[in-house]
Amino acid sequence: MFTPSSYKETDLSQLHQQIEQTRLAVLVTQGEQGLQASHLPLLLDRSQGSNGTLYGHFARANRQWQALENGAEALVVFAGPDAYVSAGYYPSKLEDPRTVPTWNYMAVHAWGKAQVYHDAEHLLDIVRRLSDHHEQRQAAPWSVDEAPADYMAGMLKAIVGFALPIERLQGTRKLSQNRSAIDIEGVRKSLSNSTDPLDNQLAAQMRPL
Repeated sequence: MFTPSSYKETDLSQLHQQIEQTRLAVLVTQGEQGLQASHLPLLLDRSQGSNGTLYGHFARANRQWQALENGAEALVVFAGPDAYVSAGYYPSKLEDPRTVPTWNYMAVHAWGKAQVYHDAEHLLDIVRRLSDHHEQRQAAPWSVDEAPADYMAGMLKAIVGFALPIERLQGTRKLSQNRSAIDIEGVRKSLSNSTDPLDNQLAAQMRPL
């Protein structure tokens, strides 16, 4: 990921926070079947490894898991909020029209090689942890224990789990840092006043003057 130095995010806690806030990641591998990508909900365990470990699962019919099992390195993309930035958002444009639109965004890339799981014990643990993490937001949280044991056993046979220790992390926070303070504030206010909630999310990442 091309990242100018002014946009680099190196704080591990901030990188972890964005990983945790990304509801659906993109896992990319290169294997015998060429480049493959899957959209997956992943769980980050910050305590495992120097950069944390990602847990998730594939449908068994999705053969991308074979690339991981064969030792392929995975790239996992966590896309954060993004927004179109019109040149008209810059107050300085009134004095100097030499400016163009751009796009602000946040993203984290993680690399690593995974351990693949087929056994019911590991698979149930991954499913339980994922569902517990997302169900905590529900008024009446569901638990895997509510499903009949024989039904869960059958469902587990249809998936392949993995644990991916993060070997390398790269983060980008492109939030108009290359502009003057007055232009940064102009962008933040314009995005805050937008009717697009995605614009509002990006604006919330920009600190007001």
